[in-house]
Amino acid sequence: MTNPRRCLHVVPTYYPAVRYGGPIHSVHGLCRSLVELGEEIHVFTTNVDGAGVSPVELGRPIDLDGVKVWYFPTGVGRRLYRSPAMRDALESQMASFDIVHLHSVFLWPTAMAARIARDRAVPYVLAPRGMLVDDLIRAKNRVVKRAWIGLIERANVASAAAIHVTSEIECAELEKLGLKVRSYALVPNGVVVPPRQPAAALESGGPLKVLSLGRISWKKGIDRLIAAMVHTQDAELVIAGPDEEGASAGLKSMCARLGLTERVRFLGPVQGEEKAALMRECAVLALASLSENFGNVVLEAMASARPVVVTPQVGLADVVAQTGSGLVAAGGPVEFGRALSTLLQNAELRAQCGAAGYATARDRFSWPVVARQMRAVYQRHVSARREGGVVG
Repeated sequence: MTNPRRCLHVVPTYYPAVRYGGPIHSVHGLCRSLVELGEEIHVFTTNVDGAGVSPVELGRPIDLDGVKVWYFPTGVGRRLYRSPAMRDALESQMASFDIVHLHSVFLWPTAMAARIARDRAVPYVLAPRGMLVDDLIRAKNRVVKRAWIGLIERANVASAAAIHVTSEIECAELEKLGLKVRSYALVPNGVVVPPRQPAAALESGGPLKVLSLGRISWKKGIDRLIAAMVHTQDAELVIAGPDEEGASAGLKSMCARLGLTERVRFLGPVQGEEKAALMRECAVLALASLSENFGNVVLEAMASARPVVVTPQVGLADVVAQTGSGLVAAGGPVEFGRALSTLLQNAELRAQCGAAGYATARDRFSWPVVARQMRAVYQRHVSARREGGVVG
């Protein structure tokens, strides 16, 4: 057998809890595409959805696009997604899997699954999902996270068959922490690439729109993007996404101070066709993040043939620059605003960047391409296990 027959993914939250953003979409996109390649994929997750729970059956596999998703309730320690029922399932089923893929750090499901995988001698791949970044650790709950790394994550990382990173930036940031790593698996997130629309169908009438799409979080640099709009003319900023941190009120006050209230719209969470329409109709997708291990929304914009402006701290920044899919600019208001203006004032350049981004998304980041890369990672480590060796 050349492929792992059974692969387990462990992730704290899953569909339909889409409030948690990019990781849910990227994990399911990968799992669905691995099923299409002939793999048997199981997901262990919780039913947590904000302050409530998702309306799903518990403790048995639910078919979702061919992926067998197991939902478990949480107990004491809900903020860490602690689930005694998931622990019992991991202990009883772990040995039946060829390989495990863990998607998080600083949370209970990863810690428990890693420990049980080690006990059962099942290789696991660990995806930190951009959270093992020194600046982020120092910025929020530094003492707690440092202690968690020392007590738990250091061993989880050192014992992983591979650390799954989605960009060179994520790899470099992880290296700064000085953690012992056996090997890295550099496999990007993927994207569904729709049929290319004719240029006439892109960008609705009226003022050109700059789109900020995703969670409203301090690390997304939305305050920097708002400040950059002062240095643009006759353009509207549309900010769409959930606000779990309660940051919108402060950002709206900032807009008022800068005289931008009439040029900035806050839409709240968007999904489905509403989200797709925003992407189609924007002139530029902007991401001014302070830290972004990958940047799923950038890839979605490229797949929609929309030009992008990103900071160098975005994982896809090198791809954007190398392929001409948009512009990379420092996060200061003047620098970022100048990059936005360059695209807003040049329709031909926007079309060129959009076309380059679409071709890049199709050829390098479509889910079938990405899933084949990840399957090769699994094959390598499953083979090493069967041969009694360790891949370094």
